[in-house]
Amino acid sequence: MTETGMIRHWIGGRHWEAAPDRTGDVYDPATGKVANQVAFASVSEVDRAVEVAAEAFAQWRNASLAQRSTVMFKFRELLNARKGELAELVSSEHGKVVSDAAGEVQRALESVEYACGIPALLKGGFSENASTKVDVYSIQQPVGVVGVISPFNFPAMVPLWFVPTAIACGNTVVLKPSEKDPSASVLIAELFAEAGLPDGVLNVVHGDKVAVDRLLEHPVVKAISFVGSTPIARYVYETGTAHGKRVQALGGAKNHMVVLPDADLDLAADAAVSAGFGSAGERCMAISVVVAVGPAGDELVEKIKTRIADVRVGSGPSCEMGPLVTGAHRDKVTSYLDAGVSAGASLVVDGRDHPVEGDASGFWLGPTLFDHVGADMTIYTDEIFGPVLSVVRTATYEEAVELVNSNRYGNGTAIFTNDGGAARRFQNEVEVGMVGVNVPIPVPVAYYSFGGWKESLFGDAHAYGPHGVHFFTRSKVVTSRWLDPSHGGVNLGFPQNT
Repeated sequence: MTETGMIRHWIGGRHWEAAPDRTGDVYDPATGKVANQVAFASVSEVDRAVEVAAEAFAQWRNASLAQRSTVMFKFRELLNARKGELAELVSSEHGKVVSDAAGEVQRALESVEYACGIPALLKGGFSENASTKVDVYSIQQPVGVVGVISPFNFPAMVPLWFVPTAIACGNTVVLKPSEKDPSASVLIAELFAEAGLPDGVLNVVHGDKVAVDRLLEHPVVKAISFVGSTPIARYVYETGTAHGKRVQALGGAKNHMVVLPDADLDLAADAAVSAGFGSAGERCMAISVVVAVGPAGDELVEKIKTRIADVRVGSGPSCEMGPLVTGAHRDKVTSYLDAGVSAGASLVVDGRDHPVEGDASGFWLGPTLFDHVGADMTIYTDEIFGPVLSVVRTATYEEAVELVNSNRYGNGTAIFTNDGGAARRFQNEVEVGMVGVNVPIPVPVAYYSFGGWKESLFGDAHAYGPHGVHFFTRSKVVTSRWLDPSHGGVNLGFPQNT
């Protein structure tokens, strides 16, 4: 993809060959070893990417809807043909097992397929004779150069939440992926180029806060899409809007799974394990808190504990959970285990003792389970972003809902029950953006939109779907009157014989 050992920017339809002033290490989390270097963009390099994107926008904004959808369909076919390669690339830099990475790419494809329908998605409204001989109609136009700042945990899916819709709407893009696993974004850019996307419509710059701040401040960048932790999401939102940009900044989460006494506890335990420990818990939609209501607690905890023992952790093809993304992050997550014990929670399963099928130098931590967790403990209040599952017990349904609603995050939550009335009541009363009923990770399909409430989202627009189209376009309403020459008016339009 690029020369061995250096992952470069993609600017103007090609790899940026200038020697970088700064670089960062890209690890193989399964071995703990440095696998590559990634170039860190300077302010001048970000400026160049924005300049190229602005030049490309002048032409791309006028590209026909047919041309845009043709490029998107071709990109979809290329991505589908090479989805195995992309999954392997994601696994090698992020650490999630290949089957998990393949699922990420499949969900990304759904967003691309949604963008393929852009001719229908950009249809405006028309009112004939709103007044005498006056028509009124609406059109949607691209905003210009947009910046996308994506996180490490979904290096393929999250960029493809935003980039296809932004491009299909007629915008040009500067993408800043996570410096921890940057290669997926470069491959995506290469595939777009192969699909016929004109040079400069999609650019990729790597780096850290220097690149992020320049995108937030650059006067030519009109919109920013971001996914990451809540403190950084707030910073991105406040800084971007202060510089006159529209911003959608998706933040952190503390997702609850409420289990009522009538629930199928085997189903609930399976869901808690897969949703809590898949991708090593490094998901903004991971279940991190199980709320056991009434008598459900003891049996549910035992079932989860039994299933954890069977989770295969390692880098092999039959493994279900890989390492964490970096050693520093693994150590931070591990520190919560001692904190939880010190606070008085019961450590039912210690992930540090879990067997690993892989290089001992990798960034491993096995599935961890706490019981009798209090709402004042850091293992409950903090977004740990790792394979740590906490069980909180409540006596009633009402206490469970109050627990969820009093949390500062409002990303997603789930309820497990066989009572349709309770499920319907829950979806009405719970204060979150996404709800699952007997579904532990309720990520909406591509033709809806993804987003939370409270401190899980800054801005008004959710990601992808209808909200994505709205975010990446500006509405314009035209009021038009054409006088009839046969009645003495001035002909402002076509010749009389037309």
